[in-house]
Amino acid sequence: MDLRRLSSFLAVAEEGHFGRAAARLFLSPPAVTAHIQQLERELGVPLFERSPVCLTPAGHRFLGHARSLVEATNAALEDLSAFAADANVLRVGVMGHGSAELTPAVIAAFRHLRPHVELRLEALTFTQHTSALLEHRVDVAFVRPAVTDDRITVDVLTTEARIVVIPARSELAAAGELRLADVLDLPFVALPPHTPRPFTDYLYFTEARGGEAPRPGPDSAVTPQEVLMSAAAGRGAGSALHSFARFYRWPGTLCVPVVDAPWDHSVLATRTGDRNPDVTLFRRLALALAPRFASGAGPGGAHPLGGQQDHGDQGEHHADARPAAGRTVGHR
Repeated sequence: MDLRRLSSFLAVAEEGHFGRAAARLFLSPPAVTAHIQQLERELGVPLFERSPVCLTPAGHRFLGHARSLVEATNAALEDLSAFAADANVLRVGVMGHGSAELTPAVIAAFRHLRPHVELRLEALTFTQHTSALLEHRVDVAFVRPAVTDDRITVDVLTTEARIVVIPARSELAAAGELRLADVLDLPFVALPPHTPRPFTDYLYFTEARGGEAPRPGPDSAVTPQEVLMSAAAGRGAGSALHSFARFYRWPGTLCVPVVDAPWDHSVLATRTGDRNPDVTLFRRLALALAPRFASGAGPGGAHPLGGQQDHGDQGEHHADARPAAGRTVGHR
């Protein structure tokens, strides 16, 4: 159905006059009249009484449909226009401090190689571990730990020791290092129910506590800052990767290594099968630069990281995202 005819119909219906409708549309009165006649022939019913100009019963019935059709068409045009405007945009999600110093290095390298592509950075909360990608709010995301979703592919970038964030006045504060047995009974900050399970298990050391939930503290958190505020107030604890301590120095808190906790990963997550060349380049840069930032990830140094393999493209599936030393796993 011709959008020009629908627009003329709506203008005449709202103005109650062919001349005023023509002026509103910047058309001649004969052109508007022709549009209405063509629409009436197409529908097989008269839409207007001509003297005075008013809608017929069929016109009244058609009015709501015409408005819906025009609104839907305009919405489609606006959406495609916005899509075209974003063609040279790469949206980068970063949870907390991302992959530490590697994150700004990858962004800077991409900007150097793709100066015409606009980079938009978006801070991600603990609850947006996967949703920001799946809802197309970001194109790549620095998150932790590895995502376990067939719709998401991950490239492991850093492998680091674990720490706990505790109040500086905690009885554990004097210890230079802790073990899992020391921290499992701490009151951890609460997470919203829709937080992805991998992140919940990561934060609470769920495997070490045999799947049991932690002792809940009184505060909830979806950002590192909220964890730190709770710890500084002596109300809750959190956990993180070793590099967290370099990026978040908060009065009243301490970051203490948990020496027997399994090391964990920061990853670059992307939508499985995304062939956007900018996404592909960003992934390659992240993996190429990762080994340069592997030192200092924890006591004893970091695991070296090398090339990756996108198992999602080859039909393979690995339940365990932890890589063997010397390689990086692409995980779905």
